[in-house]
Amino acid sequence: MSFADEGSIVILSSPSGAGKTTLVKKLSKLKNYTISVSHTTRPPRTNETNGKDYFFISNKKFKYLIKKKKFLEYAKVFNNYYGSSKDFVIKNLKKEKNVLFDIDWQGTEKIKKQKLKFKLITFFILPPSRKILFKRLSNRDMKDKLIASQRMKQFDKDVLHWKNYDYVVVNRNLENCYKKILKLINLNKYNLNTRYNKKAIKEHIKKLI
Repeated sequence: MSFADEGSIVILSSPSGAGKTTLVKKLSKLKNYTISVSHTTRPPRTNETNGKDYFFISNKKFKYLIKKKKFLEYAKVFNNYYGSSKDFVIKNLKKEKNVLFDIDWQGTEKIKKQKLKFKLITFFILPPSRKILFKRLSNRDMKDKLIASQRMKQFDKDVLHWKNYDYVVVNRNLENCYKKILKLINLNKYNLNTRYNKKAIKEHIKKLI
């Protein structure tokens, strides 16, 4: 069986607030895509549903699952654990589903190290500007400028990992960003030319940090 005949692992990472979660949800509406629903120890946000957005579990339960090696990857972010179920992912890949991941750079590196026999495509999403990123973070239901400021500091560290991804896309417009990602996934699946302008990305990042 070739890569073209089976599902791919598609990872979207970004600093908090750059739009990866919205993009993942949009892609998941396509027929042959599904989201890898992560387990997390953080409390649910407004309008988040257990089993759909995340599996919300206790620290004790999470550590038990780690011990049983039930995660394809897991990481601790902002004092909360996040992990992806190994069984769920492999089951869907074998069904020729593209499995979407909404994870950070730590989780991405752990999945790479697994060296699964499935095609892996990674994207790093960037915000159009630092000002817009802060606005997005402040508009969340956290209603806490201090938390937004903390995440902006984390942004300066997280953005440095863009070099470890196959593609870097700036989310200036949600629909255009979505179409670009989908096009790159389809081209990559068949090993077609999918180069992007790294020089332009470097210049954009200089303006962000």
